[in-house]
Amino acid sequence: MPELRAFLPRRSDYAGTRTGWHSDVLAGVTVGVVALPLALAFGITTGMGAQAGLITAIVAGIVAGIFGGSDVQVSGPTGAMTVVLVPIVQRYGAEAVAVVGLIAGVLVLAAALMRMGRYLAYVPWPVIEGFTVGIAVIIFLQQVPTAVGVPAAPGEGTLRTALDAIAAATLTTSLPSLTIVGLVAAMMVVLPRWHRAVPASLIAVIVSTIVVALLALPVARIGALPGALPMPGLPAVHLDQLGMLFSAALAVALLASLESLLSAKVADGMAPPGRRYEPDRELFGQGLANIAAPLFGGMPATGAIARTAVNVRAGARTRLSTIVHALLLLGVALFLGGLVGAIALPALAAVLMVTAWRMVDIHNVRAVLRSTTSDAFIMLATATTTVLFDLILAVEVGIALAALLALRAVARSASFVAEEVPDAVAGAPDPEALGSDQEADLLHHRILAYRLDGALFFGASQRFLAELTSVSDVRVVILRMPQLQVLDATGAQALGEIISELEERGITVLIKGPRPEHMRVLRAVGALDRLRHERHLFESLDAAVAHARSHVERAAPQAAQ
Repeated sequence: MPELRAFLPRRSDYAGTRTGWHSDVLAGVTVGVVALPLALAFGITTGMGAQAGLITAIVAGIVAGIFGGSDVQVSGPTGAMTVVLVPIVQRYGAEAVAVVGLIAGVLVLAAALMRMGRYLAYVPWPVIEGFTVGIAVIIFLQQVPTAVGVPAAPGEGTLRTALDAIAAATLTTSLPSLTIVGLVAAMMVVLPRWHRAVPASLIAVIVSTIVVALLALPVARIGALPGALPMPGLPAVHLDQLGMLFSAALAVALLASLESLLSAKVADGMAPPGRRYEPDRELFGQGLANIAAPLFGGMPATGAIARTAVNVRAGARTRLSTIVHALLLLGVALFLGGLVGAIALPALAAVLMVTAWRMVDIHNVRAVLRSTTSDAFIMLATATTTVLFDLILAVEVGIALAALLALRAVARSASFVAEEVPDAVAGAPDPEALGSDQEADLLHHRILAYRLDGALFFGASQRFLAELTSVSDVRVVILRMPQLQVLDATGAQALGEIISELEERGITVLIKGPRPEHMRVLRAVGALDRLRHERHLFESLDAAVAHARSHVERAAPQAAQ
């Protein structure tokens, strides 16, 4: 099938690896080192365990790396996906995540086959910044119980859980955990200033693990990991749960699609000029990755913006780097599981806290806040909804607000400019022929022209209706419509009401030059039927003015009597 062939791997995906494979391998090792503590931490945060996070990074990293639409995208567990998965695990259990992941993968695949990639990428910037801020806040709050050494209360919201943990903390129970958190956070901040290439998070985790072992600090640890990957298998599906899990899967699919496309788009801006990502193929790869990872005991994955950025900055040119990153993590899972199990959980909590802080681009947030009141409101509403409710609702609220405010802005941009037609134009009756009384009458019974610009739809039609029906002391109103860009059914209906009201007041309405697409709308709602005569529709302004003059000329003797 030619359509399916466009989604499959091709030789050009690895063009240049013969000469540049060194930089790809180095980039893959670099991003693998960075991804290790994040994968472990995200797995633990969801409640599925460190192994689930590591498996996700391995399986999704390889599958999405081979089949995805970006040459440098790195996929795996992310903070945004963690935010969505935590309530699923709390409500339905860790086993339900596999079912959710499989359904979500199929949905993302379907979106790819329907060529929806280009549409999913159109998310307003304030919405993106808003849910990025909200995600960062939630990730930070999720780590608070571990950071203070207090078990998290199940079933409560993230904010409430964090506040309860702080209230229950004591100096005796919290000091060891807070010490490790402070040590890791300080190293992650200081080491990159010394040298940017230093894997600060990994070094900080190793050093903190040694400190915990030497001082025998009473802090929780990951625990031993299995020395082999589990065999793939289908999860147990309960038919009575499918309906409830489908809504969760829809949320996961939407997030996997949006975050992956946004990450790939950011990567294009960072990478040297060359091949750009293919949105539909990227969805295809992410769909396969989200089907494969749950089969091995992993969780849903997305393109990871932070790891993708590290990959690009480390010199990645082809998808070989993403495959190397996954193979490095596979080696850790197979041969270093015992050492990984000794890592202190507060160290991983600190890694995520610093990561959450770095997710927020202060420059971008400040730019949105300073741009317009509407954009600032959209960003704050999206962030607040993310923290208080959930990410998908936040995106829906943000997009809906952006759409409504955009419509309001377009409606306000619509202009209805009154243009009085001068008496001394071509086609005007000769005042001397009319006599002085007739001339005065002609000046009194003026012709008024309205130029309609911009968009006349439901947001602007009522304003125009109120403005135009208030005219007085005129005989003829000419509506000039060639410059009108948008006309919907509500706007056309409003024009029909305007015509009817003016005609009832003895004011003749002439329409000049509607566009063909607007003519269809006007005829469909019956607006043109309200004109006094079918010949009151003109293609040129001169003809409309001449006809208006004839109306005034005929009205002048009647008014004089």
